[in-house]
Amino acid sequence: MSPGDLGLDLLVGAGIVVAAIVSARLAHGAGLPALLVFLGLGLLLGESGAGIRFDNVALTEVLGLSALILILAEGGLTTSWAHARPAMPAALLLATVGVGVSIAVVAVCDRYLLGAPWRDALLLGAVLAPTDAAAVFSVLRRLPLPPALSGMLEGESGLNDPPAVLAVTLLSAHGHGTSPLNVVFTIAWEIAGGALAGALVGLLGMLFLRRVALPASGLYPVAVLALIVCGYGGASMAGASGFLAVYVSAVLLGNARLPHGPATRGFAEGVGWLAQILLFVMLGLLAAPARLPAQIIPALIVGVIAVALARPVSVFVSTLPFRLPGLSRVSWREQAFLSWAGLRGAVPIVLTTIPLSARLPGSSRLFDMVFVVVILCTIAQGPTLPWVARRLSVIAPAEPHEILVESAPLEELHADLLTAEVPASSRLQGVELYELRLPSEVNLALIVRGGAGFVPAPTTILRAGDRLLIVAPAGAREQTERRLRAVSRAGKLAGWFGEHGD
Repeated sequence: MSPGDLGLDLLVGAGIVVAAIVSARLAHGAGLPALLVFLGLGLLLGESGAGIRFDNVALTEVLGLSALILILAEGGLTTSWAHARPAMPAALLLATVGVGVSIAVVAVCDRYLLGAPWRDALLLGAVLAPTDAAAVFSVLRRLPLPPALSGMLEGESGLNDPPAVLAVTLLSAHGHGTSPLNVVFTIAWEIAGGALAGALVGLLGMLFLRRVALPASGLYPVAVLALIVCGYGGASMAGASGFLAVYVSAVLLGNARLPHGPATRGFAEGVGWLAQILLFVMLGLLAAPARLPAQIIPALIVGVIAVALARPVSVFVSTLPFRLPGLSRVSWREQAFLSWAGLRGAVPIVLTTIPLSARLPGSSRLFDMVFVVVILCTIAQGPTLPWVARRLSVIAPAEPHEILVESAPLEELHADLLTAEVPASSRLQGVELYELRLPSEVNLALIVRGGAGFVPAPTTILRAGDRLLIVAPAGAREQTERRLRAVSRAGKLAGWFGEHGD
């Protein structure tokens, strides 16, 4: 490329990004996941559309894995550890045991229903096993789910990439003779080493960013992302899971009290969106539309197996320990929602580039089939998730949500800005503010009712549809959330007695 071509190339590239952003806004209004729009845009720009030829599989693999690092970093930075911590045991089981069960179910069905060789069947199961962090974070965070349920899904999507990547890499290797003991040791080191590297980077990053005064506020978000990427590089060079290191370090840094934390999360969200756009458009360019129709029937069969059989079985097996006494029980409604919310996105398609780069026989067919499976599953699952959540009664519309605002006074006061909505079914209706009995240091600063905001008095009565703006010191945030949930579910008197145990 010559300097004279730079203007045209930048114009085309920026135009693609702007078109993707506008399309994503339209898709959001129609209830469709953005990844469908980005993949479609890539197909339109490809050989069968605008005529752009792109068939560099090795470059797609490298850039795809790099984009997944940024997407996973954004997911970790915006994950609330207070909400995710209680759900982490279940998320770990879903990300490990669940992945193994899903691989086995898909492989057995592919072997005996479609007649695929064992290696191909296992490879198909491995690439379809992980849920996609970008799809889960972007779709589920629009749903007001209970913290434990959303924590399970977000934690699983952040943690299940390493086992899947390892399985696909081992199955794609040309060499044979790897002993089961070596495989077990490799898996153990990948997980332990990745978690250790991520924790080390996260803790050292906290110390560094708290002690070093950077000359510009814009350097803090850059420093955080750079540290997270360092975690990936260090873990990978040590033979451990770089993806696990990314997620662990991002969760630690995202939940630490660091300078300009809201700005860092906002910056990471923008970078994550850009990575999604480039990744999905690139995967769409790599696909060959002429070959895709031949894979529709096999993809339908595999998609039904993955969604209606493999996912529910993996969720059921992974949550079996939570039927034991002393552990928080995962209800059948939550299991059903976990099964339907196992969204697949870019991760399965990117994983198919590993055997494609290794030139395995049948890898092109695998890429085409998984591409179609992802599209079909996304169309079926993404738009229906809100309806499924309502039918299963797992929505918690009165849950407070943090508003990420860059505000130096709030940071200095170690306070959080929360918002909660009073739904029609909530027992918050008819409650006077003083009856909420929020902690004394918490301030209910504003109520938005009918599009207009006003400062409430202690005797203000809450109505359905009210939006509450609450300023809570960090130490009182959890107590505030518990109190609002208790009153919303049980009414003011039952909520009060439940909170105070009398």
